[in-house]
Amino acid sequence: MERPALTRLLADIERGFVDVIVVYKIDRLSRSLADFSRMVEIFDRRGVSFVSITRAFNTTNSMGRLTLNMLLSFAQFEREVTGERIRDKMAASKRKGMWMGGNLPLGYDAPGPDDPRALQVNPHEAETVRHISRTYLELRSVHRLMHHLAVNGITSKAWTTRKGNQRGGKRLGRGALFYLLRNKTYIGLTPQGDDAYEGQHTAIIRDDVFAEVQSLLDSQAMRQRTTRTTARAPLTGKLFDASGQPMTPTHARGKSGKIYRYYVSASLLRGQKNDSQKINMVRRISARAIEDHLQAVLSRIINEGVSLEIIGKVTLEPRAIRIELSDEVLPIGREQLAGDELILGGSDSGGGQVLLLPTPFSCQDGQIRITAQTHQPEGPDPAIVKALRQAHGMLSWDRDGQPAASEAPASPHHRKLVKLALLAPDIQHALLTRAPPQGLTLSKLLSMDLPLCWAAQRRTIFGR
Repeated sequence: MERPALTRLLADIERGFVDVIVVYKIDRLSRSLADFSRMVEIFDRRGVSFVSITRAFNTTNSMGRLTLNMLLSFAQFEREVTGERIRDKMAASKRKGMWMGGNLPLGYDAPGPDDPRALQVNPHEAETVRHISRTYLELRSVHRLMHHLAVNGITSKAWTTRKGNQRGGKRLGRGALFYLLRNKTYIGLTPQGDDAYEGQHTAIIRDDVFAEVQSLLDSQAMRQRTTRTTARAPLTGKLFDASGQPMTPTHARGKSGKIYRYYVSASLLRGQKNDSQKINMVRRISARAIEDHLQAVLSRIINEGVSLEIIGKVTLEPRAIRIELSDEVLPIGREQLAGDELILGGSDSGGGQVLLLPTPFSCQDGQIRITAQTHQPEGPDPAIVKALRQAHGMLSWDRDGQPAASEAPASPHHRKLVKLALLAPDIQHALLTRAPPQGLTLSKLLSMDLPLCWAAQRRTIFGR
């Protein structure tokens, strides 16, 4: 039913361009009784007649329709029997170790005229296949193997079609590498379904190396299956990055065997690069961090202990988290929000409410962390108060009453810290007695390029 010409014909019938369909034989239109029945319904609805030149019968009466169904049943039977014979023939040939066509695996060329059913070894590509197997055993990770091959310019098999079109020669993805590492063709076998038979071609990988690769793949697959049963990911299918790509749950194991869960963008899992660094896009985040953050926000705004299942979709924008809630959630009042949090009327997917949380993300020790607070603190920030005390403790006073450091700060952190003692007195008094401005943390304060002018300091910190 997906043949291009038949698709155009059905489209023309729907537009009213066709009065009569003329075929040489009925099976030229379809060899499936079910498909032809659906087409007949379209013909009847649009008033289109159907004519077979070699078989004359009238489909307007019951006898004609019976004849038509019988002919189509025989046509379908003929098609299925032919398909069974072809599959049986190919299976029998593969049991003899013959190459029965298809995409050529990396490392082999098409059979030659001397032996038309045996793959020919490509020496250069065969060495590439052996290199891939050795490297996988060294790196013990398909993801790192994929990166290694990309860096060294190793691509998939390239060939030219009969029409002169170039195919292949592309970067090897994770799926292609798993298939290559599992391919029994490389040890001289011809795969047929779940079985494999002695092939007529030459092996290019030793049996012991292939067995070691399979053992490592099996152990990693077993470890992933065990982890999936113990590590639940409630945001599966709900979490997306700023480009709209789904973030898939994954995990890593520490040296102690502890499982660390993450949500990773689909493109990053495939090893693809994009312009995420230019727009500060979050493509990998700790599962526990994002889940705990969302749980705390929902518990504060909606109800204590509310489940993450009420979330319809979460998008990690560069400096905010966009939460689409399900229709079952009661309307959220503005008084329940804190700071710059917003509640919008509906989601892109229709219905529900959208909660927008201003949430800056920061990268610390190579990990993306959520740095925003869920609500404005009621009093001064203890970390800022402690830092101001440390800054004044690093200074002494000369005879003229001017501050001076008795010795040079010991580290870049202390050089930033001592500048806090040089803030305007009213700024220090505000930081010591009341809550800092929205979003101002000690880390952000130390990263500011604070001028010596007090008026400029007020504009930098308070925006006035």
